[in-house]
Amino acid sequence: MDVLQLSPTIEVAHIGPSLEKGRLPTVIYFSLSGQESLELDPYNQPAVYLAGKGIRVFSLNLPAHGPNLNAALAIGTWAKEFQEGKDPLTPFLKSIHFAIDALIEKGWIVREKIGLMGLSRGSLAAALFATQYEVRAILGFAPMTELTFAHEFENVESKAKQFNLTHHIDALCEKTIRFYIGNRDMRVGTDKCYSLVWELANAAFEKGLRSPPIELIVSPSIGHMGHGTSKEVFEAGANWLGEILGAIR
Repeated sequence: MDVLQLSPTIEVAHIGPSLEKGRLPTVIYFSLSGQESLELDPYNQPAVYLAGKGIRVFSLNLPAHGPNLNAALAIGTWAKEFQEGKDPLTPFLKSIHFAIDALIEKGWIVREKIGLMGLSRGSLAAALFATQYEVRAILGFAPMTELTFAHEFENVESKAKQFNLTHHIDALCEKTIRFYIGNRDMRVGTDKCYSLVWELANAAFEKGLRSPPIELIVSPSIGHMGHGTSKEVFEAGANWLGEILGAIR
């Protein structure tokens, strides 16, 4: 794994083919901190799978993630910041934009072959970024689609609601999207995910897309609160994204 310092405050972790090989299809993966996303099992499983297929995988620290920070407390930190009138997500989305542009400039990314992949809260980040930046596809595992559904936001009345994906239907409905979720995910809400996909498909249809490439695959829930993802699901999703990028055939 390489850790690349792109600015005094922005670093990205990388696994996959040597950077000396130049421009290659790329996935930006959001899960925990950049390094944990690519090193820590089982969260790193889809990234390791793609790297083994010759795809570059980069990852950045999600807000409130990183050295000496407890990832289990991160959503609570976001809620606290929103309650205080702060916004932890907009600066992060700007940092992703900076990082991708820097990696393109360095000659490591094929601009037309960028995919986004996220796990849980990382899926929210991936989808939000896709509303601002053109990418080939978005892949989400156990995706958080409604930030304010999280129990940490129960008593938070703030501008956090603008980051619920239901507020971005028009920007997302023409994207290529695949979500995987358990049939009883109580952490992010299976029903919230299904409702989003339904709204996206309807909006796409209204724009003339008769068969919009927006997919939801529901499997038996595993793990705490039904919020787990199996190795088989990780590999199936990663394989789909690799095929979309033209790197797996």
